[in-house]
Amino acid sequence: MAASDLILDPKLVAESVALGELELSNLRLFDDARFPWLILVPRRPGLVEIHDLAARERALLIEEIAAATTALQAATRCDKVNVAALGNQVRQLHVHVIARFKDDAAWPNPVWGRGARVPYEEVERRSLVKKLRAGFDFA
Repeated sequence: MAASDLILDPKLVAESVALGELELSNLRLFDDARFPWLILVPRRPGLVEIHDLAARERALLIEEIAAATTALQAATRCDKVNVAALGNQVRQLHVHVIARFKDDAAWPNPVWGRGARVPYEEVERRSLVKKLRAGFDFA
């Protein structure tokens, strides 16, 4: 499936910006400056759970998660990375890769339900996008 054929859930479109295309997934930056946060959306229609992927694609997704974790750590120098595939609000299969800091607004608890999303200032977002894209050789 081509990247242009991927139909993203409207909530993902509204709350994130595109970073690039990995072999399996569309890579996005969640637009919340409180928590640097990547979202991987496999470009396959109708997926809800990770086990809906074929075995080879599950393995590829794990490698893409590892690459996202590495790039996010390099770009943010975070203390910890959280990875989750919840799907409670957005049914479409997507994986969250979240940079966590010991002094962030939710530490040590999960980020969900911790206040309102704070969109990035344009300059800050552009800077982070540039660092993240370089970590994936998108630059």
